[in-house]
Amino acid sequence: MQLAVVKSRAMLGMKAPLVTVEVHLSYGLPGFALVGLPEASVRESKDRVRSAIINSNFEFPDYKIIVNLAPGDLPKHGSRFDLAIAIGILAASEQIPRESIQNIEFVGELALTGALRAVKGILPFAIQCKAEKHTLILSEESKHEINIIQDLSVVTANSLLEVCQWLSAENKQYLDTQSIPVNLQANYAIDYADVKGQLQAKKALEIAAAGGHNILMVGSPGSGKTMLASRLMTIMPDLDYAEALEVAAIYSLSETEHEHLLKRPFRMPHHTTSHVALVGGGRPPKPGEISLSHKGVLFLDELPEFSRNSLETLRQPLESGKVHISRAGSQAEFPADFLLIAAMNPCPCGYHGDPQKNCSCTPDQIKRYQSKISGPLLDRIDIHIEVNAIEQDQWFQEKEIESSLTIKPRTVKACQKQLQRQQKMNYALTNAELNQYCQLAIEAQNMLEKAAVQYKLSMRSIHRILKVARTIADLADSTDVLLEHLSQALVLRMVWKMR
Repeated sequence: MQLAVVKSRAMLGMKAPLVTVEVHLSYGLPGFALVGLPEASVRESKDRVRSAIINSNFEFPDYKIIVNLAPGDLPKHGSRFDLAIAIGILAASEQIPRESIQNIEFVGELALTGALRAVKGILPFAIQCKAEKHTLILSEESKHEINIIQDLSVVTANSLLEVCQWLSAENKQYLDTQSIPVNLQANYAIDYADVKGQLQAKKALEIAAAGGHNILMVGSPGSGKTMLASRLMTIMPDLDYAEALEVAAIYSLSETEHEHLLKRPFRMPHHTTSHVALVGGGRPPKPGEISLSHKGVLFLDELPEFSRNSLETLRQPLESGKVHISRAGSQAEFPADFLLIAAMNPCPCGYHGDPQKNCSCTPDQIKRYQSKISGPLLDRIDIHIEVNAIEQDQWFQEKEIESSLTIKPRTVKACQKQLQRQQKMNYALTNAELNQYCQLAIEAQNMLEKAAVQYKLSMRSIHRILKVARTIADLADSTDVLLEHLSQALVLRMVWKMR
């Protein structure tokens, strides 16, 4: 019996379950059978592997070849198993030593010439490989992706022949992933100093950045909503190594490149974006915009113009920080812990309540426009603010404006205080933790009770107001949540109210 067992991994959302590639050569009519629930793209690997082996100056065995991808109930997608299948055939036919493939995982697509090509989703593969303390062999083209993983035993190659030469070598050389320097500071070309005026909006966004709170900006066209939103990452703390690795793993599964390792993602999908593109999906399931904004900012401009179905799917990720995608024959879970910034006009023409221009909409048109945003979704947005257009005399003022470099240390200090106190940011506090870390004095509690009755606040709204108040207190370096902190949180919640 000629049998070889090779290790590889499948792709299932953010997970990379182990796949054992079992290759058996037996007597009988020559043939090549591939079993183990392979998709069409996996079944096509038979022809690629045959040509790659022959063109790499190896002999393709004249046997009945059965390749089993275990476990058999796990769907296999893509061309990532080409290299593992080829190595299994060569090891089973004793063209390379079988003992050399122990504790090694293989991933990569083979060209007909034997060249080794990169595949998507390498980072989740490599992270799991490191956890198992296995050596990873992959394409040279994927080198830039796995360089950020420290202490990973990895080998890169350009072809099947190079892989076999390495397996047969006595003195094996490994890629040193720590030798590649990583820029530990995220630099931005934009700055908050670019935005003139809008002091209330800037303060609200500083609170949002310090506590991770969702925010809704309502204002007339040209008031600066997009400028403010696009500069929020410049005052947010940089990603730590674990967060950066998780974000990079998500982008590894998609066709989108992340700009910088430690920069928080900023995603701005158009309002015509489809439901699948926003949430994720496909076969196999891939991350959508809300997962690509994980640990970063998701900016939804012209919020009422998005489809109602797409907006309602945001409700569950906003609460849980995850998105579950279920399709026929496949399920996946992607992280979606993002800060939501939503922007909208107050009416169809955009000038309802604007002091400089008159609104041309009827009350019925305004009501229909605003009702496109459901109450449950608004309830999950912590801060609601108005962003009014600045006066013309402020356009060319030489007044000194705070820059991102001035604001960022305050938000970083507040975040560090939250992590030291409760090991999480304020937006993620549970109800029990709110009772522990956000106790109110009698006068503050009475104010909150009156506001709840007057504005008919739900319990979720009250909890989110308390979280914002806790963040305001952290920015003020206050141990307790005082009446002034709660008052400011209430103003930020009720400064703009749907009619």
